[in-house]
Amino acid sequence: MNCDLSIVIVSWNARDLLLQCLQSVADTLDDLSAETTVVDNASTDGTAAAVEEAFPWARVISISPNRGFAAGNNVGIRASTGRYVMLLNSDTLVPSGALAGLVEFMERHADAGACGPRLVHPNQQIQAFAFGCDPTLSYLLKRGVNRLLRNRALHDWRTDKVQPVDWAAGTALVVRRQALQSAGLLDETFYAYFEDNDWCLRIRQSGWQVYYNPQISIFHLGGQSLRKDPAARNAYYNSLLHFYAKHYSSFARWLLLICLAPYRWLTRQ
Repeated sequence: MNCDLSIVIVSWNARDLLLQCLQSVADTLDDLSAETTVVDNASTDGTAAAVEEAFPWARVISISPNRGFAAGNNVGIRASTGRYVMLLNSDTLVPSGALAGLVEFMERHADAGACGPRLVHPNQQIQAFAFGCDPTLSYLLKRGVNRLLRNRALHDWRTDKVQPVDWAAGTALVVRRQALQSAGLLDETFYAYFEDNDWCLRIRQSGWQVYYNPQISIFHLGGQSLRKDPAARNAYYNSLLHFYAKHYSSFARWLLLICLAPYRWLTRQ
């Protein structure tokens, strides 16, 4: 392996955000041995040319047509050489020391197959859903009750506690090479949403631990609420059903289908 950290960034028509992200990566690498691969997912905004001009040290791989987040990341992972691979969204900004801190954490925790940092919005608010539990029926029921009746979340994303979790968000996720080799690549049948849940589950099934480390933060400029995007909301629930078809019984998937219709109606606003 040629470096400590391989950073993989998939981008689709996000040229300006991507250039900001790459600049933040360049500013925080310090002495870390790292490589960066940008996978341009059939952009039409001149992303590839802009990156090659501004950041010649970054490898650019252009693919067409747009094959989705998981497939794009797999292209970058296959080209990577590092002991650790980091998925990084194009709409993130990396503070000084964050990358080295994540690598150091993985070095100190031999059982860590993957680790995700705290995600922070530009207004300094902590982003929800940086980590969570497997979406079992009992978990989804608790989450739905908490939202509908108590108007609160099951998790405290503001926590400062480093902890093992079922999954950490693929927005900024570091994965150990050995865990990647054990669990395999991202499942490309998830076009959007739940590909990171699925990956983290397979990493855990391979005998590794997944951690959330809020002592390291990365800024996420995106993270739009699903409530405001009907297309994204539909993709979310379709991917949830696919997750159930892959990991749970047909009876569990049937129960989920029955429960989703009223839940979606109650939360449509």
